Amino acid sequence: MPDSRASRSGLLLAIGAYGLWGFLPAYFLLLTPSGAVEIVAWRVVLSLVFCVALLAVTRAFLPFAAVLRDRRIMVLSLAAGILIAVNWTVYVYGSTNGFIVEAALGYFINPIVTVALGVLVLRERLRPWQWVAVGISVAAVLVLAIGYGQPPWIALTLAFSFGVYGLLKNRMGPRVGAVAGLTLETAWLTPLAVVVLGVLASAGELTMGREGLGHVALLGLAGIVTAVPLLLFAGAARRLPLTVMGFIQYLAPLLQFAFGVAVMGEPMPPERWLGFALVWLALVVLTLDAVRHRRRTGAVRVPEVAAG
Repeated sequence: MPDSRASRSGLLLAIGAYGLWGFLPAYFLLLTPSGAVEIVAWRVVLSLVFCVALLAVTRAFLPFAAVLRDRRIMVLSLAAGILIAVNWTVYVYGSTNGFIVEAALGYFINPIVTVALGVLVLRERLRPWQWVAVGISVAAVLVLAIGYGQPPWIALTLAFSFGVYGLLKNRMGPRVGAVAGLTLETAWLTPLAVVVLGVLASAGELTMGREGLGHVALLGLAGIVTAVPLLLFAGAARRLPLTVMGFIQYLAPLLQFAFGVAVMGEPMPPERWLGFALVWLALVVLTLDAVRHRRRTGAVRVPEVAAG
């Protein structure tokens, strides 16, 4: 029974994490007229404040201090911080400028990018069906590029920035948990974020405090909105098999896609539907291959995604 309870709680945590990530575009739209750069700057600063508070409450400063003495982890966390800043900025820009569907596409493509990075960087060998999934994904991007009239840059930037970010997190190893990792990354970025906020304030373009108390409250939640899904995800990952996490991970981009099409009315001409259908087919092939491989070997690594 303990395993059953752990699975149920893990499932709820995973749905909570990916569900919250799925509704991020709606949250960012509520922050209008704040621009992507200001939102990300506040997100960095407030995430650091929230994470430091969590470290204090959980009395995790000693293990965190030990991580600070590891030069390799510090360098990797700096690189990860830069990548997550790029990812956040592009995602917020897409969410607030009518590209929610394309942003969702980025997180659908991300598992394929993770597999490709394994080949290019880690020299891993792909199984035949993984090659099929990669090939279908390449065809999907070509179809979407024709449909958009240019490559889907927002989707590709999100997919590759988060894919390389995941690779760096993998290299950091299990010593660095979700809170410690986000603390390090936002600590590196906070000086730049403070400078950005100062420049916006001096130019009279800072929206914090100028759009009413509701806007202040929503913007002030940026740290919690950033950190809570990561904590839920970390809890789920400890309780659920990777294959289950691999299926649930598509909840976030599905919700984003549905929000973009059904609520925001973003256009979906036939060629875009075809491109998305090819991406979804590639994900089905990739996931089924991972499940089959697990049944044969008892181990599987399903690429995981997070959104925004």
